[in-house]
Amino acid sequence: MSNYELPLSEVEFDFENQLICGVDEAGRGPLAGAVFAAAVILDPAHPIAGLRDSKKLSEAKRDQLAIEIKKHALSWCIAQASEQEIDQINILQATMLAMQRAVQGLSITPSLALIDGNRSPILSMASQAIIKGDDKVEAISAASILAKTARDASLMELHATYPQYAFDKHKGYPTALHLALLKEHGVSPVHRVSYAPVRALLPKV
Repeated sequence: MSNYELPLSEVEFDFENQLICGVDEAGRGPLAGAVFAAAVILDPAHPIAGLRDSKKLSEAKRDQLAIEIKKHALSWCIAQASEQEIDQINILQATMLAMQRAVQGLSITPSLALIDGNRSPILSMASQAIIKGDDKVEAISAASILAKTARDASLMELHATYPQYAFDKHKGYPTALHLALLKEHGVSPVHRVSYAPVRALLPKV
């Protein structure tokens, strides 16, 4: 299927009778940690109020909605691709891999996967990429929330292991604080060495 931006009304009209899973990712930009993806099949009989792009929600609201999604969705799955996989195959391909794993992990097989963004991973069912889909399609919004909350929780775990990098403050993104601590302490095993700010600090061979 072609990749193009659809208005919400057209999304609803075209896909009304499909068993849809929404798919989104979190963590393409950070310098550390895995990239996460989630796939969600919502239950029309249990609507969840307040679903929208996770970046437009407070942390407390995301956490609340994540609990509701996991409780009421027909099926959901969170998956990831590691820092090593990101460095080996690049962040785009690692993101596609995490999305594939999330969809494959669903307990119900959807007839259509709606993917946030401008491209779809290779899947066993029909798929459609929708630009800004996380604010247009509730199933994608739900996936966005699960991916974001799972990644944030993962970075809190990394903070417990590597407190010197303050992952609890910046979640691995290249903030001034993170870059300063990275320069001070050097590259950790969970940093993405293929990313330029990290690669620049590696010993020259």
